[in-house]
Amino acid sequence: MTEQTAVTPDIKTKHRAMWALGDYVSVAADVIPALGPALVEACGIRAGDKVLDVAAGSGNAAIPAARAGADVVASDLTPELLEAGRRDADALGLTLTWQEADAEALPFGDDEFDKVISCVGVMFAPFHQASADELVRVCRPGGTIGLINWTPEGFIGQMFATMKPYAPPPPAGAQPPPLWGSEDHVRSLLGDRVTGVVARTQKLTVDAFDSPESFRDFFKACYGPTIAVYTAIADDVSRVASLDDELAELARRHDLGNGTMEWEYLLFTAAKA
Repeated sequence: MTEQTAVTPDIKTKHRAMWALGDYVSVAADVIPALGPALVEACGIRAGDKVLDVAAGSGNAAIPAARAGADVVASDLTPELLEAGRRDADALGLTLTWQEADAEALPFGDDEFDKVISCVGVMFAPFHQASADELVRVCRPGGTIGLINWTPEGFIGQMFATMKPYAPPPPAGAQPPPLWGSEDHVRSLLGDRVTGVVARTQKLTVDAFDSPESFRDFFKACYGPTIAVYTAIADDVSRVASLDDELAELARRHDLGNGTMEWEYLLFTAAKA
């Protein structure tokens, strides 16, 4: 048994629990709602396309894809997020397939989908090559792979860098999520199995918070990875206070002066060779 195989079940259990913490639905709906439609547009998703959204969460991209008329499967490791997405889709009168699935071992056939997408989702699977291989495998030749991922240099990438000293060490072999926001890294993962790469960094305007402290407190309450880090240091009051200060200062540095921030992400599309 390889080291990766040996540790995977425990990692998956922890990841599933982490993303069920707090209220990621509010993060997707109230802070980053524009990302999903941007990815759907960039991938040219239209009626008749068979689309797989990998690490779909509550459907930030899957629901806009369904609204465009596509036949959509939304897959995610965390059933609580899928259930929230199903409720939202039902309220909109949209029909999607919601399926629990591991991005590193997708339960779908080879070449099954016209478009395979992920919106700040697959980047959090710990073993990057395994999930990249799955993105390629399930996409048909000539089909589109489309990704939006936070960049290492952007606000969310810097938030993870800020939290890293306070977090438990990652499992052996796991790679940092914001690496998926590096064009070179994604190209190296996909290799010559894709052609026609279009990659550009863009910025999402975020105006959901009226102060740096309100950003910090919202993420402490709603965002699973942030909640997990605070849980790990909960018994150390001084470390909690220090992380409080650092996250507020991060938001303060990125404040454009009018209560808004710009969060950088990589928009990456390619065709399967």
